[in-house]
Amino acid sequence: MSTSTLTRLLDYLYGTLTPNNMRWVGEHLIEYAQKEESKQLRPYTMKEIDEMLDEAEAAFAAGDYLTNDEVFHHRNESILA
Repeated sequence: MSTSTLTRLLDYLYGTLTPNNMRWVGEHLIEYAQKEESKQLRPYTMKEIDEMLDEAEAAFAAGDYLTNDEVFHHRNESILA
């Protein structure tokens, strides 16, 4: 990411986040930067994405899925718990 892009992002954050929120973001960015590289988030490869899609399609074909009503009901239970 270029310096100008990071500068624009920082300007945007200063304009939209409260000081407490900025502190929280900063603390988490520092914590993330100090993690070992193997524990940091990384983008999926196309092979990994294809494998996840194949697994999801197989589960769907086997009937292993929730209906919209089931998802909505489960979501509401989680919120109210």
